[in-house]
Amino acid sequence: MPETTPDAPPAAVSGERVPAAAVEPRAQLGVHLDANGGGTLRVWSEAASSMDLVIFDDEDLDWAVDERALRPVGDDVWEVSTPSLRAGTRYALRVDGPHAPGNTFNPQSLLLDPYARGVVSGGPDDHRSVVVASSFAWNGVEKPRVPMDRTVIYEAHVKGLTKRHPDIPPALHGTYAGLGHPAMIEHLSGLGVTSVELLPIHAFDTEPRLRALGLSNYWGYNSLSFFAPHPGYASEDARRSGATAILDELKLAVRNLHEAGIEVLLDVVYNHTAELELGGPRSSLRGIDNRAYYRQLDDGAYVDVTGCGNSLDTSHPAAARLVLDSLRFWSEEMQIDGFRFDLAATLGRDASHAFDAEHPLLRGIAEDDVLRHDKLIAEPWDIGMGGWQTGSFGRGWHEWNDRYRDGVRNFWLSDIEYMRRAGTSPASVGGLATHLAGSAPLFGRERGPLASVNFVTAHDGFTLHDLVAYEVKHNDANGEHGRDGAETNRSFNHGAEGETDDPRILAARRRAMRNLAATLLLSAGVPMLTAGDEFGRSQNGNNNAYCLDGPLTWLDWQHSAAQTQLTDHVRHLLRLRREHPALRPVRYAAEPDDGREAQAIRWYDETGAEMTHERWTDAAQRTLQYLISSTSGSEPVDTVLVVIHGSEDDRSVTLPAGERVGSYRSLWSSEHDDLVADDRVLAPGDRLDLHGPSVHVLSAS
Repeated sequence: MPETTPDAPPAAVSGERVPAAAVEPRAQLGVHLDANGGGTLRVWSEAASSMDLVIFDDEDLDWAVDERALRPVGDDVWEVSTPSLRAGTRYALRVDGPHAPGNTFNPQSLLLDPYARGVVSGGPDDHRSVVVASSFAWNGVEKPRVPMDRTVIYEAHVKGLTKRHPDIPPALHGTYAGLGHPAMIEHLSGLGVTSVELLPIHAFDTEPRLRALGLSNYWGYNSLSFFAPHPGYASEDARRSGATAILDELKLAVRNLHEAGIEVLLDVVYNHTAELELGGPRSSLRGIDNRAYYRQLDDGAYVDVTGCGNSLDTSHPAAARLVLDSLRFWSEEMQIDGFRFDLAATLGRDASHAFDAEHPLLRGIAEDDVLRHDKLIAEPWDIGMGGWQTGSFGRGWHEWNDRYRDGVRNFWLSDIEYMRRAGTSPASVGGLATHLAGSAPLFGRERGPLASVNFVTAHDGFTLHDLVAYEVKHNDANGEHGRDGAETNRSFNHGAEGETDDPRILAARRRAMRNLAATLLLSAGVPMLTAGDEFGRSQNGNNNAYCLDGPLTWLDWQHSAAQTQLTDHVRHLLRLRREHPALRPVRYAAEPDDGREAQAIRWYDETGAEMTHERWTDAAQRTLQYLISSTSGSEPVDTVLVVIHGSEDDRSVTLPAGERVGSYRSLWSSEHDDLVADDRVLAPGDRLDLHGPSVHVLSAS
């Protein structure tokens, strides 16, 4: 983030509940180095009565070599300048204040600077801030700025993605450098994804409960710092060289990905911190100003809407400013392209803890001069009252669409299982059609289909393979006796739980994965793939592997023939999405003459007749054809026919006589394990045979 002069006065931050936008965004909190080899540290606290800077030996985290008092300089900002603050300096804060409901001061606690760009740990609950001075050269490489209609998100874990890759040097396995290695970039580019979304890389810690079980917080949703990258993902050489080298290794990975045209998005956890519930670790905010930073009742009890022990109180301007400053740092200094906000509903809760879609912080992020150019994606829920807010985030926001996930799983998995048992269908194709067309009832015409981030799987839940191979979760390894993880998975094991050598079951599972992948990549909206789903990785039925750091959660890059075939299908589907603007509309369905960047959809049944109200509401109607035309931007008119058959019965459909359609050419089918080159040319009125649950794509001309 660009810096002003070191002696510029910090901006005001008061305890009054004011709009986040009213808080000056360039306030220089944290450490800022000067030209004379020293630095100035500024920390905000409205409740503290004293504050000290403790500087530690370069090698021994427990050996304090200097201690200096910070002085109040107005607007609840504390400051100290000293030549001891230089690049590589390890430091902590001691803060004291009056005892009152909501305050938890302990002058013996060594606290992290909330704005520190580097963190080093000597063990559990033993952390120090580190001064960073980076002069990284971006060499003119800029953010790719991939348009949303062309965006394909690939959700990945830095360590899990690279830890076992055979073409990445072992010294770079599981690291930022591994992420930016040519072998990884080749896979991402070759697959056709445009944006890699990383699970949390803010410095994080493992909860005491997990440590007692011999487990670790693998996913990283337990932030220690909102500015420092997690040191555990840096190479050993970078860790030895210090916090600046860690920052630069991450920057190099981002630069390499940008050079290949691939964006880097971060999954950010601003809703809670690693300080957990009252009585948990006191590592930073709790010891600096607990009352200001965390949601509480009048008696100091925490209001926990995250399920993690605490909730950041973004109705307070200090907490709101911390989030905004962190985002600007990652966007500007680290050149990150966008953010997925974990439990984003928490960030939109007001002083009474109710969700407000026009919350000053949510609007401030979307309208910020820097951040409004980045991709902003909300996980639109938390566990508090009124916590499910899918469709509620406003202009500038995109949202994870859980309704899409559930509807697609239902159609291809749980509905088919129901039909096997009951002999009748529980639902028609109508619900799926809504999702295929961009979930308009959720997002409305003003926001359009690109507000919806479509996904079938994510880090949380079954993998694509496990969705088709397990009926129930198998989470014993998590140490919670099976209590953790979702109970309702909308999965279908196709006749056997877990591994099997039955060829019919295996064939049905492979087809189901192709149907799920095809639906995701052919739907209006922004698709998100989960790393490894392109080749059908398994977690052995574990649907909540947040605490397992090992081969189960590290991607295995040695693939069977069936896995390679699935990858070929995903790659081909992504190519079709790129080549056909009809599959990636920027507006909801409209009449063909409704102007440019419009989309027209015509829905047909298996006879080639237009769908009627009776057919839409008939649960037995499991076959659908839809003809999509697009006049997107300056690209020529593009028309595609997609045929969906959601039943294990064979069916023959009559291709529709669409307006200005003279012929159809087959582009892809989910019926075959191999990626079959099928350039058959068919005419309207010709018959297309469907064999079991399947998706077919044809171009129209």
